[in-house]
Amino acid sequence: MTFSRKGQGLPINVIIVAALALIVLVVLVVIFTGQTGRFTQKVGEETKTELFKMRIFYGQCRPGESFENTFTKDFDAASSEEAKDTAKSSFRDEIDRCKEFTDSKESCESGSGCVWQS
Repeated sequence: MTFSRKGQGLPINVIIVAALALIVLVVLVVIFTGQTGRFTQKVGEETKTELFKMRIFYGQCRPGESFENTFTKDFDAASSEEAKDTAKSSFRDEIDRCKEFTDSKESCESGSGCVWQS
């Protein structure tokens, strides 16, 4: 048995095309990774803006931090305008519920999840 010493190699064209494809892939990953970071930041800013808008309607007795965190989580997770409106509506209902406890600090904070604003 004699073995041929001649090796089977890849043509130089295939190597060049593979290298170019790899470079393009790396560039695309860098571009989309940067854009994803900016998108997440913009979504966070929109949520903060909505929360500040909602705080305008607070009275002496306002929703506690857990309700604000729930609103923030729901609003961030909303994938449509309808879902965002639902999150806002739910939080407005919570604000209105807390406004009903305007008699005193004790009635506001007695197991309602609301907080008295000094």
